[in-house]
Amino acid sequence: MLEIPFETTLLVRDTCLCLHVQRAARALARRFDQALRPLGLTNSQFSLMMSLNRPQPAPMGPVANLLAIDQTTLTAALKPLQRRGWVEILPNPRDRRARLLSLTPSGKTVLAAAVPIWERTHAEVEERLPDGDADRLRRDLLALT
Repeated sequence: MLEIPFETTLLVRDTCLCLHVQRAARALARRFDQALRPLGLTNSQFSLMMSLNRPQPAPMGPVANLLAIDQTTLTAALKPLQRRGWVEILPNPRDRRARLLSLTPSGKTVLAAAVPIWERTHAEVEERLPDGDADRLRRDLLALT
Protein backbone atom coordinates (compact mmCIF):
# COMPACT_ATOMS: atom_id res chain seq x y z
CA MET A 1 0.00 0.00 0.00
CA LEU A 2 1.32 3.43 -0.93
CA GLU A 3 1.79 5.75 2.04
CA ILE A 4 1.29 9.47 1.62
CA PRO A 5 3.81 11.38 3.72
CA PHE A 6 2.38 13.44 6.56
CA GLU A 7 4.18 16.44 5.07
CA THR A 8 1.78 16.20 2.12
CA THR A 9 -1.14 16.40 4.51
CA LEU A 10 0.35 19.53 6.03
CA LEU A 11 0.98 21.00 2.58
CA VAL A 12 -2.64 20.47 1.58
CA ARG A 13 -3.87 21.84 4.91
CA ASP A 14 -1.80 24.99 4.54
CA THR A 15 -2.12 25.67 0.79
CA CYS A 16 -5.31 24.13 -0.61
CA LEU A 17 -7.43 26.98 -1.98
CA CYS A 18 -10.53 24.81 -2.02
CA LEU A 19 -10.16 23.98 1.67
CA HIS A 20 -9.55 27.61 2.61
CA VAL A 21 -12.52 28.86 0.57
CA GLN A 22 -14.76 26.15 2.07
CA ARG A 23 -13.72 27.05 5.60
CA ALA A 24 -14.26 30.76 4.96
CA ALA A 25 -17.63 30.08 3.33
CA ARG A 26 -18.77 28.02 6.32
CA ALA A 27 -17.62 30.68 8.77
CA LEU A 28 -19.43 33.40 6.80
CA ALA A 29 -22.55 31.25 6.53
CA ARG A 30 -22.59 30.71 10.32
CA ARG A 31 -22.17 34.45 10.93
CA PHE A 32 -25.02 35.41 8.61
CA ASP A 33 -27.22 32.52 9.82
CA GLN A 34 -26.81 33.77 13.38
CA ALA A 35 -27.57 37.37 12.40
CA LEU A 36 -30.70 36.42 10.42
CA ARG A 37 -31.98 33.83 12.92
CA PRO A 38 -34.35 36.29 14.71
CA LEU A 39 -36.29 36.57 11.45
CA GLY A 40 -36.40 32.81 10.96
CA LEU A 41 -34.12 33.03 7.93
CA THR A 42 -30.86 31.38 6.99
CA ASN A 43 -28.29 33.11 4.83
CA SER A 44 -29.15 30.74 1.97
CA GLN A 45 -32.83 31.64 2.24
CA PHE A 46 -31.93 35.34 2.33
CA SER A 47 -29.88 34.96 -0.87
CA LEU A 48 -32.66 33.02 -2.54
CA MET A 49 -35.31 35.56 -1.56
CA MET A 50 -33.06 38.43 -2.65
CA SER A 51 -32.63 36.75 -6.04
CA LEU A 52 -36.43 36.90 -6.39
CA ASN A 53 -36.61 40.59 -5.54
CA ARG A 54 -37.27 41.82 -9.05
CA PRO A 55 -40.04 43.57 -10.95
CA GLN A 56 -41.31 40.40 -12.67
CA PRO A 57 -41.53 36.78 -11.50
CA ALA A 58 -38.27 34.94 -12.19
CA PRO A 59 -37.86 31.72 -14.17
CA MET A 60 -36.28 28.90 -12.17
CA GLY A 61 -33.29 28.41 -14.50
CA PRO A 62 -31.75 31.87 -14.11
CA VAL A 63 -32.32 31.82 -10.33
CA ALA A 64 -30.61 28.44 -10.04
CA ASN A 65 -27.72 29.72 -12.17
CA LEU A 66 -27.31 32.85 -10.06
CA LEU A 67 -27.20 30.79 -6.86
CA ALA A 68 -24.93 28.15 -8.48
CA ILE A 69 -27.31 25.31 -7.66
CA ASP A 70 -29.28 22.86 -9.79
CA GLN A 71 -33.03 23.16 -10.22
CA THR A 72 -33.72 20.16 -7.97
CA THR A 73 -31.82 21.84 -5.12
CA LEU A 74 -33.64 25.10 -5.85
CA THR A 75 -37.01 23.32 -5.68
CA ALA A 76 -36.10 21.84 -2.29
CA ALA A 77 -34.88 25.24 -1.01
CA LEU A 78 -38.14 26.90 -2.09
CA LYS A 79 -40.42 24.52 -0.17
CA PRO A 80 -39.92 25.96 3.34
CA LEU A 81 -40.24 29.50 1.98
CA GLN A 82 -43.41 28.56 0.15
CA ARG A 83 -44.84 26.87 3.28
CA ARG A 84 -44.21 30.07 5.24
CA GLY A 85 -46.05 32.06 2.59
CA TRP A 86 -42.96 34.05 1.56
CA VAL A 87 -42.53 32.69 -1.98
CA GLU A 88 -45.04 31.82 -4.64
CA ILE A 89 -44.41 29.30 -7.43
CA LEU A 90 -46.51 30.08 -10.49
CA PRO A 91 -46.99 28.34 -13.83
CA ASN A 92 -45.27 30.15 -16.67
CA PRO A 93 -48.01 31.37 -19.04
CA ARG A 94 -45.64 30.92 -22.01
CA ASP A 95 -44.67 27.35 -21.08
CA ARG A 96 -47.02 25.44 -18.77
CA ARG A 97 -44.19 22.99 -17.88
CA ALA A 98 -42.01 25.82 -16.56
CA ARG A 99 -42.42 27.69 -13.28
CA LEU A 100 -41.97 31.31 -12.25
CA LEU A 101 -40.91 32.39 -8.78
CA SER A 102 -42.12 35.44 -6.94
CA LEU A 103 -41.97 36.94 -3.47
CA THR A 104 -45.32 37.32 -1.75
CA PRO A 105 -46.16 40.52 0.13
CA SER A 106 -45.21 38.83 3.42
CA GLY A 107 -41.98 37.60 1.81
CA LYS A 108 -41.18 41.17 0.80
CA THR A 109 -41.84 42.30 4.37
CA VAL A 110 -39.45 39.70 5.82
CA LEU A 111 -36.84 40.53 3.20
CA ALA A 112 -37.13 44.24 3.98
CA ALA A 113 -36.52 43.47 7.66
CA ALA A 114 -33.54 41.29 6.75
CA VAL A 115 -31.72 43.84 4.58
CA PRO A 116 -30.54 46.08 7.47
CA ILE A 117 -29.31 42.98 9.32
CA TRP A 118 -27.45 41.86 6.21
CA GLU A 119 -25.98 45.35 5.71
CA ARG A 120 -24.72 45.53 9.29
CA THR A 121 -23.30 42.01 9.24
CA HIS A 122 -21.74 42.54 5.82
CA ALA A 123 -20.03 45.73 7.01
CA GLU A 124 -18.64 43.85 10.02
CA VAL A 125 -17.26 41.14 7.74
CA GLU A 126 -15.66 43.66 5.39
CA GLU A 127 -14.02 45.41 8.36
CA ARG A 128 -12.30 42.12 9.25
CA LEU A 129 -10.48 41.91 5.93
CA PRO A 130 -6.79 42.61 6.54
CA ASP A 131 -6.39 45.07 3.67
CA GLY A 132 -9.99 46.28 3.84
CA ASP A 133 -10.24 45.59 0.11
CA ALA A 134 -13.48 43.65 -0.29
CA ASP A 135 -13.62 44.51 -3.99
CA ARG A 136 -10.33 42.70 -4.55
CA LEU A 137 -11.64 39.63 -2.73
CA ARG A 138 -14.80 39.69 -4.85
CA ARG A 139 -12.71 39.97 -8.04
CA ASP A 140 -10.43 37.13 -6.94
CA LEU A 141 -13.37 34.88 -6.10
CA LEU A 142 -15.14 35.75 -9.35
CA ALA A 143 -11.99 34.74 -11.25
CA LEU A 144 -12.41 31.23 -9.82
CA THR A 145 -15.97 30.77 -11.10
